[in-house]
Amino acid sequence: MLNILIVEDDPVVANAIFQGGSQAGYACDCVHDGMAAADAIDGKPYDLVLLDVMIPGVDGFELMEYIRPTGIPVIFITAKSAVQDRVKGLRLGADDYIVKPFEMVELIARIEAVMKRYQKGSVELSLGDVTVNTQSHFVTKAGQPVHLKAKEFDLLVFLLQNRGLALFRETIYERVWQKDFLGNTRTVDLHILRLRQKLGWEDRLVTLNRIGYRLDDSL
Repeated sequence: MLNILIVEDDPVVANAIFQGGSQAGYACDCVHDGMAAADAIDGKPYDLVLLDVMIPGVDGFELMEYIRPTGIPVIFITAKSAVQDRVKGLRLGADDYIVKPFEMVELIARIEAVMKRYQKGSVELSLGDVTVNTQSHFVTKAGQPVHLKAKEFDLLVFLLQNRGLALFRETIYERVWQKDFLGNTRTVDLHILRLRQKLGWEDRLVTLNRIGYRLDDSL
């Protein structure tokens, strides 16, 4: 499981990132200023820091100078959208730079991309009696193995990492199949149907009219 430190002084944004990261299977801690972030990094090994720029005390750019020697990957999350700010953040050593407002599904995708470069990632995801090992591609339901095709497995992992979120069909297709969406929803719909049948998720995999699907994690 990835250990992620969220450094964000806006409680609404911090909570949204915390909830989204936790639902994706990450272990998240949250602090609200630069000095608290430095103390947290000194006290615990983190796999990734999600760092706001405009935070009290030591700002994000200054804190990046402190983080860089540790080798911990950093994604800036900030309202500072000017090109010179993005360039500065990346030149300071950040791995990515995402501008507010953003969709949680985009943030999760960027986290995955950075972690893939560092060969880190959540090994096990679970929901109810379904458990997925992302390393061995082994899926079980109530302790019994479930045999999924490659894209069924990729779709399941994507849904688990974005549980509770409304996902457009085109977003699902582009992320799972890694191709541009050309308007044909049958591929996504068929794979959703197969997952429902194989996992008994008729009620958990919810169809959203004219949108797509949501994996309900409240049942």
